[in-house]
Amino acid sequence: MPLTAGIVGLPNVGKSTLFNAITKSQVEAANYPFATIQPNVGVVEVPDARLDRLSEICQTKKTIYTTFEFTDIAGLVKGASKGEGLGNQFLSNIRLTDAICHVVRCFDDADITHVEGNVDPIRDIEIINLELIMADLQTVENRLSKIERKAMTNKDKEAMAEVAVLKKVQEALEAGKPARSVDLDKDELFLMKAFSLLTLKPMIYIANMSDMEIADPNSNPYYLKVKEFAEAENNQVVPVCAKIEEELSGLDKEEKLEFLQELGIPESGLDKVIKAAYKILDLCTYFTAGVQECRAWTFRKGMLAPQCAGIIHTDFEKGFIRAECFKYTDIDELGSEQAVKEDGKLRLEGKDYEVQDGDVLHFRFNV
Repeated sequence: MPLTAGIVGLPNVGKSTLFNAITKSQVEAANYPFATIQPNVGVVEVPDARLDRLSEICQTKKTIYTTFEFTDIAGLVKGASKGEGLGNQFLSNIRLTDAICHVVRCFDDADITHVEGNVDPIRDIEIINLELIMADLQTVENRLSKIERKAMTNKDKEAMAEVAVLKKVQEALEAGKPARSVDLDKDELFLMKAFSLLTLKPMIYIANMSDMEIADPNSNPYYLKVKEFAEAENNQVVPVCAKIEEELSGLDKEEKLEFLQELGIPESGLDKVIKAAYKILDLCTYFTAGVQECRAWTFRKGMLAPQCAGIIHTDFEKGFIRAECFKYTDIDELGSEQAVKEDGKLRLEGKDYEVQDGDVLHFRFNV
């Protein structure tokens, strides 16, 4: 399964322009509210220089990158949770995503209208966050109305536990706080997972700024406000110029690097968003490598070898015997898998091995 993120924001903040850029899709990006009236889904490859190097060493026939799936929905407006605008109709499309990317306008341009009349990133953030909170509150209240009577009447332990955690989350939502601000233990989080609450997901703020400021984001006062807001929430913020990302999307790898160097930008906005998503979701990458195929696989930090094997195929996990393992840094330094073996860097790991970022694995299994 690819890593997934939903893109939200007010109309005309650059959501669809960014979506066009990162997915090389041509969804409509127009200078009027509700230009996006259907949810757009696009999948982009996650660039990884380690996988490129592995493919070079193995002289592989096929290189397969891990992927990141973005869902772009119509711009939300104040009152969306009560039916205003069109974005509320599509919130269901992002309920099953891993994270939410909240695009915030951090540039002035008299030619691009702002649905609220002027640029104020903190106000804009609060509008969207409140709409997500209200949508979640409706979900929680609907569930409580169905389960509370059962819990009270039958003294059902599972129902009572569910009611307890729902009320805890309801209290926070009613106070205007996101569900992720509630201190939930492992069991409570498991119970809440079934409701796919929007405000329980990690939030990545994408500060969309002008091409004149992106090389030095800290020179942008709007960005500094968003950064301070995100840090207070313990969330990530990524500075991006959607216009530049759109230009980059039409270039090959070498041209991209040259263009970024000319602009004084170390990496693209897409790369920064992906890194932020991996960090906030505790995700890592392991590799499988050979002449036929070199491939990157995304896993959650702390997963054991059999679980990582199961990402490839459930049979790999069921019949797991052992994993042949070495570090990417070793094959990068030594130049071949044979050299890794001869240097004693190839290890055999069992069911209790916790897979590390950058591991190159070959699974042995029997079903």
